[in-house]
Amino acid sequence: MNIFGQLKYQVWAVVWTVIIVVLCTMRMPSGNGHGFFFEGFDKFVHMGFFFVLTILLFYGKIRHQHNYSFSSLTIFKIIVITALLGAGIELLQLKFFSYRSAEWWDFGCDMIGVFMGVFSYILLHKSNYNEKTGN
Repeated sequence: MNIFGQLKYQVWAVVWTVIIVVLCTMRMPSGNGHGFFFEGFDKFVHMGFFFVLTILLFYGKIRHQHNYSFSSLTIFKIIVITALLGAGIELLQLKFFSYRSAEWWDFGCDMIGVFMGVFSYILLHKSNYNEKTGN
């Protein structure tokens, strides 16, 4: 199957990626520097963005292969794709958007969200496997 045939299963992940990039590069209202609700709130937002993206990538992969089979290569690919996206957003903020600041802590939180998603996938896969085998 060609790349476009596989991409149709990832439409929600692509839409979510566009939303992430737009929100991470748009001008934010100036405040007191303490985040919207509390200092560090944006870090939770980054974790949430990338957690949801990771889940959507797994969902697309599951729909594409029509089963819940476990693949270390899939997990590796998702980690690499999301890491490139997170680093790319920070580089965009650093080089092209003077009204945004690049923070490697944001990238770290992106990756925490990714690993939360990977952990969820592995946990649910193991749970689903045990349920089918009676363990």
